[in-house]
Amino acid sequence: MISTEQALQTVLNSAQDFGVEEIPFIKSVGRILKEDIKADRDFPPFNRVSMDGIAIDYSSFKNGQRNFVIEGIQAAGSEQITLQNPENCIEVMTGAMLPNNATAVIRYEDVVIENNTATVSIETVCDRQNIHQKGKDGKVGDLLTQKNTIISAAEIGVLATVGKSTIKVAKQPKVMIISTGDELVGVEEIPLAHQIRRSNVFTLVSLLEKLHISSETEHITDDKPVLKSKIEAYLNEFDVLLFSGAVSKGKFDFLPEVLDELGVEKLFHRVAQRPGKPFWFGISDALGLSEQNVYQSVDKGAENKSQKKTVVFAFPGNPISTFVNCLAYFYPWYYKSVGIEQKEENAILAEDVVFKPSLTYFLQVKLAYRFGHLIATPITGNGSGDLASLVHADAFIQLPSAQTEFKKGEVFKIIRYREL
Repeated sequence: MISTEQALQTVLNSAQDFGVEEIPFIKSVGRILKEDIKADRDFPPFNRVSMDGIAIDYSSFKNGQRNFVIEGIQAAGSEQITLQNPENCIEVMTGAMLPNNATAVIRYEDVVIENNTATVSIETVCDRQNIHQKGKDGKVGDLLTQKNTIISAAEIGVLATVGKSTIKVAKQPKVMIISTGDELVGVEEIPLAHQIRRSNVFTLVSLLEKLHISSETEHITDDKPVLKSKIEAYLNEFDVLLFSGAVSKGKFDFLPEVLDELGVEKLFHRVAQRPGKPFWFGISDALGLSEQNVYQSVDKGAENKSQKKTVVFAFPGNPISTFVNCLAYFYPWYYKSVGIEQKEENAILAEDVVFKPSLTYFLQVKLAYRFGHLIATPITGNGSGDLASLVHADAFIQLPSAQTEFKKGEVFKIIRYREL
């Protein structure tokens, strides 16, 4: 049995680069940007009017003039016009180009217009006011969005502005999520007294969807030959296998044995933590046949196979164990694989906690902000099989194995799964 620190480092050391793909920018929210986005022109690209009103030559106002004959209108999206007489004005609309020879914009609210003449009704006007000056937000060639950024709606606007209709993003791993056990039936089925509905697999699907990773699912009964045959095929087809169940010490927990027989290298089995102690992790050098790794040999004219690695996360079957292990290990593995640095978050423990086993304790907590500090209040659950308790918590607080007593007011790392 290894520590949580050793287990996490082992998982991180197994991170993989799945390459880059180019997709439509509008489909890229949540994906990981794999190119720097630079300004293709100044931002804004012209002196932009930022208020509906009139544009004037500021020197005329400075010299005491308050009445301005309207020469014309500069609409947004129209070609730039010129203020011909410095004692006149031009009506301008928000987003329009500032007319040539104009140096200030006065809001409609601050003028009175009668008989084609605008009279300024305020005493103070500043040079360059209500003008968003060309290049103020960025110059052509400036870096606007850095590679390895998680794309949000904010980045979508930037991508559209610079004309990036398609962008390069990190490819997502191809994932299969597998549940095992004769006691599990489908969600739509009525379980017998000795059965339960499948739930862990759908929890994992949802946790991966939060990372914008699509996945496939499969359920395999407790039949070793069937288990072995299906897993062998999956090792050749998928980048990641996520299992829930069949990794403990039960008579029908065949998974560790099957993975060993299929040549999957076990990197660890059993972690000094609660919940989720029986967690199994390994890597397979299965021979993969895909568009990327199959080619025609010029000399032999035959297909050649190159090796691909499949990462295997085999979580214990209890729902809390599956849930916390995915957050604590798969998430960091994924972020490292795609080049994202995951920030650690801490919270203040709201109550004293005593936990005597020499294990890292992932304790479910409810989060709240008090006076600007994040507070974690433990919730009462009924062990790692208490799936319903997840809906009453927001995160897990990670209490280290070196302590047995954890005092109110101490600060510990949290693994959040719900936003406040």
